[in-house]
Amino acid sequence: MPPPDLPATDRDFQGYRAGEPSILWPNGAQLAVSVVVNVEEGAELALSAGDEANEFIYEANERTEGVRDLCMESHYEYGTRRGWPRIRQALKDHGVTATLNANGRALAYSPWIGAEAISDGHEVSAHGWRWERHAHMDEATERRAIARTVAAIAASAGTPPRGWHTRSATSPNTRRLLIEHGGFLYDSNAYNDDCPYMAAIGGRDLVILPYAFDTNDMRFQPGGAFVEGDDFARYCIAAFERLHAEGRTAPRMLSIGIHLRIIGRPARIGGLERLLAHMAGREGVWFATREAIAHHWRAGLGLPEWQPRPALSAFEVA
Repeated sequence: MPPPDLPATDRDFQGYRAGEPSILWPNGAQLAVSVVVNVEEGAELALSAGDEANEFIYEANERTEGVRDLCMESHYEYGTRRGWPRIRQALKDHGVTATLNANGRALAYSPWIGAEAISDGHEVSAHGWRWERHAHMDEATERRAIARTVAAIAASAGTPPRGWHTRSATSPNTRRLLIEHGGFLYDSNAYNDDCPYMAAIGGRDLVILPYAFDTNDMRFQPGGAFVEGDDFARYCIAAFERLHAEGRTAPRMLSIGIHLRIIGRPARIGGLERLLAHMAGREGVWFATREAIAHHWRAGLGLPEWQPRPALSAFEVA
């Protein structure tokens, strides 16, 4: 029995402790690999975009307050100008299907990226309107952010997003709003497992596809552990090998997070290329979009095929 003064909680510390699901990946694959390409350039906070402040996190943490930060803006522009072409080619060279996790405002400024991604067979998912946390966002503002994001991605990619991932912390309302919207199949705002699971609110459900901050090029930034491209490759390969082995007896999913302006630098892109070559050279690997993984998980649970549903409440762009 827990101590009498222990607060009640809705957190799930058990997961699949009672038994791993018996779902099999397509073609007998041992591991589903989700490469997530974060597209945030143009959605970072910038006074030039009418925001309340400038973004200050990149290769160095440096704040420029009260005036436009042309230095930071230029750093982020590198991602669309040079990073995306390199990453796009690396994915093509290794036959890897990916999910672009895109901010709505980023694709509004660089709409060709969404179109090119769809042309290459990738998915474009939603990362919020701006590159910002939603933790303290009021419900009306968050509704508008969801609506603007969906509209911008649909305009760029030709199809609306089916998944969502907020930068870091969501608000207490985020998952409920995604379900009320009706157009979302899955939510990636979880970090607590190595395979999908289901969540339900008010009789509607979402597939939860856990994401990861460790197998992620964000660790090249200040305070992270990666310096050279091989640091990223070695760490991610270690995760890949472990989950590939565990996948002999239970379904496993590996998320690899990359960013245009980070892994797309000339000294780092080789790390991504080496990682992709290693994974593509192994048997029993399913490179899939997160949308494909979510559909497969539902099918494996015997759930009906997911279709967009009518919104339960209003989501307006204006």
